[in-house]
This record gives sequence, structure tokens and C-alpha cells, in this order.
Amino acid sequence: MKQRMNYAQEYPEAYQAMLGLEQFVKQSGLSTTLLELVKLRASQINGCAFCLNMHARDARKYGETEQRIYLLNAWREAPIYSPSERAALALTEAVTRIAEGGVPQEIYDEAAYHFNGKELTALLMAINAINCWNRLAVATGMIPD
Repeated sequence: MKQRMNYAQEYPEAYQAMLGLEQFVKQSGLSTTLLELVKLRASQINGCAFCLNMHARDARKYGETEQRIYLLNAWREAPIYSPSERAALALTEAVTRIAEGGVPQEIYDEAAYHFNGKELTALLMAINAINCWNRLAVATGMIPD
């Protein structure tokens, strides 16, 4: 497998726009480990090897445990995630799989219970950002280093 194109080189302004969204998410006040769990879960669903590799490495760097990284794909059965993490992961799955039935009200309500309006907005932006990054990486054939 080889990379099809380097979109950042082809259109740097487009790449900079994505980096602007990423910068917003980083400065939103959400915990770094929560953001990495969200990025990993969406990347698992989307089958993005490049992002899985990057965000597993980043999660470890920010103190995430191997066990929580390994069990993320089965987070519902693993009691090691907090209620707010579970709400964020459920929302991540619903938004990532939005074509399969939208975002159920109970999932949205649970997330809104754990996150105030600003935090929920930031979480939604983070979920959408990683989905966009995943689609760019998969479409252009980005290869994990």
C-alpha cells in the first residue's frame, strides 16, 4: 500500500483550516485523555490505521494505560471507564455512525448530563474533527509510521 497523495502539500490552506479546528479542540478545556479516547474510538470504527497508531501513541504519552487502550473497542463491557467517558464514547459512536439512525435522544441526554453546553459543543467538535481526519487519511492512503 502506498500513499495516494499528500493533501497538506497539495492544498496547505485546507490543511491549516483543519489544524485550526484541532487547535480549538485542544484549547476547549476537555481532558487530553478523554479527547484521545474519543479519537481512538472513532478511528477504530472508521478503520483508520494512521490515526489509530498516532492516537494510541499520544494516549500513552498523556498517561493513558495499556489496558484502557486495549479494551476501548469493548468499552461497554469494561468497567474501567468513568460515566462521563462512557457518555462521550457513546456519543462518539453515534455521531461517527450517524447514517445508521442518527444520534438517539438518550445518548445525547446522557452526554448533556455529564458535559455542560460549552463542553458538549467542544466534544461534538472533537468527534467531528477526528471523523474528518480519519476520512482524509483513509481516502489519501496515509500509512502509519
